[in-house]
Amino acid sequence: MDYLYPLYDALISINVPNDKARAVVDAMERDMATTIATKADLQLLRTELHQECALIRKDMEIMSNRIDNRIDGLSTTMTIRLGSMLMVGIGLLFAALKLA
Repeated sequence: MDYLYPLYDALISINVPNDKARAVVDAMERDMATTIATKADLQLLRTELHQECALIRKDMEIMSNRIDNRIDGLSTTMTIRLGSMLMVGIGLLFAALKLA
């Protein structure tokens, strides 16, 4: 890795022994190779996130359709019940008027 050579040179310039400077650079290179994400890692993550988002969108669309269907069913049921209550109420009103 090109950026590790200047680090080695900087350590040597401040009188760090050669073997210790090399050990620092090697340890840093090992650590960075295992902990820092590469461009390929980030691209893979991006692809996986896009796939997950697409699945979430599908799930949300399915749930939205189910909710819409239930609302339509409830709307029909409520309309029928309201109509029935109105008919009973009007029937009671006419019966009360006939008795009066």
